[in-house]
Amino acid sequence: MRIGLPVLLAALLVAPACAKKAPSCEIPATLPRPMLEGPTVDQPRRLLPIGGYTLAVSWSPQYCIDKSSSPRDHIQCGGANSFGFTLHGLWPDGEGALWPQYCKPTRLVPDAVIREHLCSTPSPQLIQHEWEKHGTCMSKTAADYFAKSGKLFSELAFPDMKALSGRTMTAADFQRKFADANPGMRPEEMRLNVSKAGWMEEVWICLDKQFHRRACSAHQGGAAPDQVVRIR
Repeated sequence: MRIGLPVLLAALLVAPACAKKAPSCEIPATLPRPMLEGPTVDQPRRLLPIGGYTLAVSWSPQYCIDKSSSPRDHIQCGGANSFGFTLHGLWPDGEGALWPQYCKPTRLVPDAVIREHLCSTPSPQLIQHEWEKHGTCMSKTAADYFAKSGKLFSELAFPDMKALSGRTMTAADFQRKFADANPGMRPEEMRLNVSKAGWMEEVWICLDKQFHRRACSAHQGGAAPDQVVRIR
């Protein structure tokens, strides 16, 4: 059976199942081609034992401040798309303060894998970066790595961010609301990254070697419980 061009183009624009986290997400028929990154002097290759993992999710309204004109961020921050929390990445942690990164040379992430996960991580270059820096330390293929991170992301529930938008609260208050949206989650199993001005940027969820939530280690930082946090 032949598929007509209009049907094929429509299929390219349909968001995949993982896009349920995005209020609105359309994948362009043509995507910007990512570039290989690799280790640098400032970000060297590090082969270290894995002590656990971090699942990092970004609050898109804050990330997109002043980024709508950037070609790299156009899918997330420009056009008609609308995102809430997006998947920054799944990162292997070390057994101490350092973590493994850029564990092996690799190639570009296949276009099909990028398309499958673009409504969770809406940047081809960020997808490439996450695979090179973090995924190569924990998975044999990019498809396996993003299948794991995408599953963990899809299992998360989020507080009513519309109700919280414009409000000011402490980091501990927000962590409790985030934990309450996920049965069994405890506030100490996450940390918040906030801007210098106090805007909430990311939630980092701490996981053990079996990808179960655990209390975050003291060296992992994050906002202090009484720090004032504002929600964009």
